[in-house]
Amino acid sequence: MVGRVIQDDAQAGEAYLDSVAAAIEGRTLQGLKVVLDCANGSNFEFGPLLLERLGVELCVLANSPDGLNINHECGSTSIAALSERVVAEGADLGIAFDGDADRLLAVDHTGEEVDGDHIIALCAIDLAARSRLAHNTVVVTVMSNLGFLQGMQRAGISVLQTAVGDRNVLQALAAGEFSLGGEQSGHIIFADHSTTGDGLLGAVVLLDLLRRSGRPLAELAQAAMTRLPQVLLNVPVSRPMPEIASLLNQELSAATAELGETGRVLLRPSGTEAVVRVMVEAEQSEVAQRIAEQLALAVEMLARS
Repeated sequence: MVGRVIQDDAQAGEAYLDSVAAAIEGRTLQGLKVVLDCANGSNFEFGPLLLERLGVELCVLANSPDGLNINHECGSTSIAALSERVVAEGADLGIAFDGDADRLLAVDHTGEEVDGDHIIALCAIDLAARSRLAHNTVVVTVMSNLGFLQGMQRAGISVLQTAVGDRNVLQALAAGEFSLGGEQSGHIIFADHSTTGDGLLGAVVLLDLLRRSGRPLAELAQAAMTRLPQVLLNVPVSRPMPEIASLLNQELSAATAELGETGRVLLRPSGTEAVVRVMVEAEQSEVAQRIAEQLALAVEMLARS
């Protein structure tokens, strides 16, 4: 046996909370009013506890888990109730964890969603401004919005893209000794503070950023990046199609040529489902929809052949 097990249940929780709070170096979060959606999941206790300790005025949702209601019409996968409550309470913002609390999404004071791309962009810009973004590089997956890439280019920040999955992001962070990476879904890894995605850590870092800036989340998010309309279609297939992109090279080339630098196309087989994912981004949503449907039809015809 290599290593040893130390069991200290009484102190483990406090040690974790202290480690998360240490990320903001003794600063307070006082003055912020936040609606917090705990997804009836694992952060139902520690999330509110730490944020209140740090001075946040909280309104807490979905913090009564019964073993069955985790993620049920709540949390980062269902933010409608959070958005409504933020507006009703006149809160500065809302934060939603998912059930196992390894990711977060936010909503601004108007109830608009602020996704993982926006949060990563904000954190990258903030860290770079303080000379704390290792190698001036942020790691994201190929599913990050083109608007994110454009925003980082404007900010002078390099972007390394990986295959989909937070594991791939983590591997790239470790290999390049980078400090920040994540996914559009809200898995965000602050490698200087943690070895995995942590929704509570992300919330504390985001709130600290907002308090130091003195500006509303909506304003900061808009300045960091402009999200391009994105259409994602899942095309069922009856057989594995790992070479789908090369098989539809002509169709992909035509779509890419039409979009130019103002859009993007991604065609890939799912690693978990019997589908091919078609993703198109464009400045106009109707253009993205049309091209995505054309490519989806091409995938269907190829799958039947």
